[in-house]
Amino acid sequence: MTISAQSDVYFDPYDVDLNADPYPMFRRLREEQPLYYNEQYDFYALSRFADVNKALIDHETFSSARGAIVELIKANIEIPSGALIFEDPPIHTTHRKLLSRMFTPRKINALEPKIREYCAQALDPFVGTGRFDFVKDLGAVMPMKVISALLGIPEGDQEMIRDHANAQLRTEAGKPMAAAKDGLVTGEIFEAYIDWRNDNPSDDIMTELLNVEFTDEQGVTRKLTREELLIYINVVAGAGNETTTRLIGWAGKVLAEHPDQRRDLVENPGLVPQAIEELLRFEPPAPHVARYVTRDVELCGQTVPEGSVVLMLIGAAVRDSRQFPPDGEVFDIHREQRQHLAFSVGTHFCLGSALARLEGRIALEEILNRFPEWDVDMASASLSPTSTVRGWDSMPAVI
Repeated sequence: MTISAQSDVYFDPYDVDLNADPYPMFRRLREEQPLYYNEQYDFYALSRFADVNKALIDHETFSSARGAIVELIKANIEIPSGALIFEDPPIHTTHRKLLSRMFTPRKINALEPKIREYCAQALDPFVGTGRFDFVKDLGAVMPMKVISALLGIPEGDQEMIRDHANAQLRTEAGKPMAAAKDGLVTGEIFEAYIDWRNDNPSDDIMTELLNVEFTDEQGVTRKLTREELLIYINVVAGAGNETTTRLIGWAGKVLAEHPDQRRDLVENPGLVPQAIEELLRFEPPAPHVARYVTRDVELCGQTVPEGSVVLMLIGAAVRDSRQFPPDGEVFDIHREQRQHLAFSVGTHFCLGSALARLEGRIALEEILNRFPEWDVDMASASLSPTSTVRGWDSMPAVI
C-alpha cells in the first residue's frame, strides 16, 4: 500500500507538534485516508467512527494479547498474566470478572461523599487567591486519593505511587515508549503493601484480591498468584489516576474557551453529567489504542495482512460528524447524547468508567460552586509528554 507515501497526509503518534493539536490531521485522515499507513513505524490507522468501533469490538481479528501500544506490539515481549488491558478472552473475561466485583455500582456510588470531601480539601485553600491549577491542585490530587483509598495505599505513599504509575506512560518527546525495550513494569512497588494487607486485612480492593477464589481458564479453582496480584494492582493504580486527571485538565481549558456553556452549567448543574460526556468525546484522554491483526482483513477496501499493527484513532473517531451530526468538531454540552469511544467499547470497555464519570461530575460541580468563571493561562500550561495519553500536566487558571 503506497497511497500514504504519495500524499502529504501524515500521522505520527510521537510528533510533539502534531499532538499539540492533532484534530486538523485527524479530519484529513477521516476524509482522505480512512485507512492510513505509516511507513516509518509500519502501522495502519483507522480514523472513522464506524471503522474504529467495529474493529474494537472484533477482538478475534484485532487482538490485545501482545499489547495495546504500537511499540509494545512490535517488541513482541511476553505479557504477564493479570495485565487484563493486554489480554483477550477467555483469559481476559476471567480476570475482568474478578475486578468487576470491586467496581459494582453500589460500591462506586458509595464513594460520592468521600470524593466530594477530597475536592473540597483541594479547592477551598484557593478560594479568594485569584489562581488555581486544574491539574496540579485538583486533577493530580483527588483521583490519586480515591484510588489509593480503594486499594489501601497509605496517605504518605500516595504521591509516590501516582508518580510511579504516570511514569510508566511517559515517553521522551518524539520517541517511542521505553517499556517496549525494557519489558513491562510488573508492580513490585506494591509488594510491601500486599505483605501488610496479608497480615492486616481491611475493606479494600487489595484485601479482596488477596482472598478471592476463582476458576481460571484451565478450569482450576484457585487464588491469584503473587505475580498476578501485583500486576492487577499496578493496572488499577495506573488506570485509576490517569483518565480523570486528564479529564479535569481538559474541563478547565475547554470550558474557559466556551464561557456561554460554562454559564449554562452554573445556572443548571443538572447539565454537568452530559457536559462530562461531551468533554470526554471532545478531548478523549486516550486518543488512540493499538491492536495486533491475527488474520488478513479487509479494511476500507484494502487488505491489511496478518501480523500488522492497526492504530485505532479514537481521537479522530469521536469527532466524526457521521456519528456526531451536524459537526463533530464543535463542543456542545447540549448535543444529543450518542455513544463515544473515550472509554473504548466491547471486551475492553473501561472497567473504571463509572468511577471516572463520578469523579468528573463531582469535580466539575465543586469547581463551579467556587469558581463560576475563570480564564486559563495557556502560556504557563504544560502538555503531558506521552504517546499514549493526551492531556495536561499543568492547566493554571486566573479566577
